[in-house]
Amino acid sequence: MSQKLIDFSTVEQQAAEFKTIRLLDTDGKLLQEGFDDILTDEELQELFHQMIWSRTLDDRSTKLNRQGRLGFYAPTAGEEASQIASNFAMKKTDFLLPAYRDVPQLVLHGLPLYKAFLWSIGHVEGNKYPQDFPALPPQIIIGAQYVQAAGVALGIKLKGEDQVAFTYTGDGGTSQGDFYEGINFAGAFKAPAIFVVQNNGFAISVPRNKQTAAKTLAQKAVAAGIPGIQVDGMDALAVYETMKEAREYVTAGKGPVLIETLTYRYGPHTLSGDDPKRYRTKKSDEPWHHKDPLIRMRKYLTAKGLWSQAQEDQWVTAAKTEINEAIDQVEKLPKQKISEYLKNTFVDLPNSLQSAVAEYEEKEGTLK
Repeated sequence: MSQKLIDFSTVEQQAAEFKTIRLLDTDGKLLQEGFDDILTDEELQELFHQMIWSRTLDDRSTKLNRQGRLGFYAPTAGEEASQIASNFAMKKTDFLLPAYRDVPQLVLHGLPLYKAFLWSIGHVEGNKYPQDFPALPPQIIIGAQYVQAAGVALGIKLKGEDQVAFTYTGDGGTSQGDFYEGINFAGAFKAPAIFVVQNNGFAISVPRNKQTAAKTLAQKAVAAGIPGIQVDGMDALAVYETMKEAREYVTAGKGPVLIETLTYRYGPHTLSGDDPKRYRTKKSDEPWHHKDPLIRMRKYLTAKGLWSQAQEDQWVTAAKTEINEAIDQVEKLPKQKISEYLKNTFVDLPNSLQSAVAEYEEKEGTLK
C-alpha cells in the first residue's frame, strides 16, 4: 500500500509556525504602526531608567561577588528587556514567583534591595517578607516556581481578585516535569497565571537544541491547551506589550498564557564556577550584542527626544549609591551562627540535633 494517512512534513511545519513578535528593529525604529503610544513619554523614560538600573545592578553585583561581599549571583546583563519590560507591564498587586536570575524584578516589585542581598549571602532574613508583599523568595529548584505559580493563581481565582500570578524560568526549565505540571494544572483550572520562559539559548552549558526537539518553546503550551507566544526578548516595547495583552487575556478569565522571550545572557550562568568560554565563542555572542536591549531603547528614545547622556549618567550614579547603601546595611547586620542555621532548618528541633545546637551555642558564647 503506497498511500499514507499522515503527511509528517505538514505536521512538522505546523509545529514551527510560531511567529516571533517584534516592535523595534536593532536600530530602534518602530516596525509596526499604531504602537508608538503604548507608553507615555514619562513611562518610556521610567522603563529605560529601570533597565539602566538593572544593568548597573548586574555590574556592581558581579564586582561585589568577586570581592567576597556577595554570595550566589546569576548575571542578568542582556536580559533587561525580557525581565524589566515584562515586570513593567504588571501591577504591584500581582503575585511574583521569581527564579534565581529574577532578582531585579523582585526588587522593582517592592522588595528592599538589602533583602535581596541578604538572600544572596544565604541569610535567613533574606527570606522573610511582609505578609502583604505579593511575592516569594527566588526559587533555586529549576522549574519548581511553575507549580507554585499554578497554585497561587488558583487561589487568586477562588478569591475572585483582580490579580495575576506571574513567574519565570529559563529554557532549561522547560525540560523539567514541574514546567508541564504547572502549565497543565493552571490550564485545566483556567487559573490567572502568566508563565514566562526566558530562552537565552543555554541551560548552563547545554544548548537549547540539545535539550529538546521542539522548534520553539512557546509551542509547548499547545499540549496544555493554553496560548503560547514567542517574542523578541531583546525588544523592550514588544515584551511590554505582549505581557500587557497577556495580562488582559488572563484577567478576563480565559486562563493562563505562556510567553517565550528570545534573549541572551552575556555573562556566565552563575558566578559559582560556570565558564561560558568553554561552550560559547565571541563569534556566537556577537550577533546578540548587536541586539542589546539598552542600545535599541536608547536609539528609540533619542529619536523621540527623550534621552540624554547626562540623564543616564545621573541614573547610574543614583543606582550605585543605592547599591552601596544596601550592601553596607547588610554588612552591619549580625552574622548568622551555626546554631541558628540548625534551628532555622526545623520547626521542631529533632532530639538528635539538640546536643549539637547546645554545643555550638556554648562555643559561640565564648567567642563574644
